[in-house]
Amino acid sequence: MSLKDQINDDLKKAMKGGDKLRTQTLRLLKSAVRYAEIEIRADLDDPGVLAVIAKQAKQRRESIVEFQKGGRTDLVEQESAELVILESYLPAQLSEAEIRAKVEAVIAQLGITDVKGLGQVMKQVMAELQGLADGKVVNQIVRQLLSK
Repeated sequence: MSLKDQINDDLKKAMKGGDKLRTQTLRLLKSAVRYAEIEIRADLDDPGVLAVIAKQAKQRRESIVEFQKGGRTDLVEQESAELVILESYLPAQLSEAEIRAKVEAVIAQLGITDVKGLGQVMKQVMAELQGLADGKVVNQIVRQLLSK
């Protein structure tokens, strides 16, 4: 079963079960997937759908930070609940230790010793950890290791 089919099935179950938050979140996700398909003029495969879900999750994380700054706890709670639903469709994220180990291996492989090689390291690491790690976390770890 494809990821789009899974989302559709879960949406139907949420609608039948009366879970308003899950229904609303999955409808927004389905809409975002459809919009992405229209944009590229083709159906998305599972990796494409995962990319859309990751983008939606990232938007929720950023919104949570902004709403916390603004003191809007009601919106923080809603965004957090939506984020939990979205993350249930994403593969498990790697821990910082696992990311650090991968970054160290790539740095050793490329033989880069200073921050000037940040772009090369990021390009290789993000290609290998696509969907498994947040880019901000990877960037922080790469900068940390290259600035030693």
